[in-house]
Amino acid sequence: MKQLSLAMVLLGLLCLSALAQAPAPPQLKVGDKAPDFTLTDTAGQKVKLSDFRGKNNVVLAFYVFAFTGG
Repeated sequence: MKQLSLAMVLLGLLCLSALAQAPAPPQLKVGDKAPDFTLTDTAGQKVKLSDFRGKNNVVLAFYVFAFTGG
């Protein structure tokens, strides 16, 4: 039991260390242009935001914990 607890603490510290080293996301303000990014669509194809610039409106929806089982 002590080994499991120690392993959990070490895993938590490792995760915190990784988060501390991650670069901060860009700070956007209302009215700023969104930075270009690439995502995978439902068909597995790579799609960039810039592919739609000036052609279509883009709506991004984030569902926290959706499809994660958490």
